[in-house]
Amino acid sequence: MENRVQIRSWKPEDAGPLAAICNNKKIWLNVRDTFPHPYTVGNAVEWISFTLGQKPIKNMAIVYNGNIAGSIGVTPKEDVYRKSIEIGYFVGEAYWGKGIATLAVAQMMEYIKTNFEVVRIYAEVFGHNKASMKVLKKNGFHLEGIREKAVIKNNEIMDDYVWVKFIER
Repeated sequence: MENRVQIRSWKPEDAGPLAAICNNKKIWLNVRDTFPHPYTVGNAVEWISFTLGQKPIKNMAIVYNGNIAGSIGVTPKEDVYRKSIEIGYFVGEAYWGKGIATLAVAQMMEYIKTNFEVVRIYAEVFGHNKASMKVLKKNGFHLEGIREKAVIKNNEIMDDYVWVKFIER
């Protein structure tokens, strides 16, 4: 299984498959509002173009058996938080429950260690997204805290779970 999952830079030809995965309300319900819904091929083209200008690359495709299965990325923090980096990811509904996100996060952790000078990796997960919390736990993250009523998504106020992993240097 492990060699069937890889993360790599986005390519222009990934736009169609990316849009097909992203144009799903179940995906949208678990990501931030900057993520468009409905999600079009034009949105995918724009996103891929944006990622190709990043140095180092911060957002990558998750590929499973040669097919686009999702997306994973990081957001380095600044100023007094400059030793922290946020990780985020999603996998298309057709790929749920296969361990793909768990392997992609493990690969991204190695990428972070090589390309960023950080000591803290964290993820913010909506309270209803138990599958994402399992992915983080399997990758050695621990629950740092629950920010009660901290987010609003689809007009619902909910809790935000903060998961953390420290990198030993």
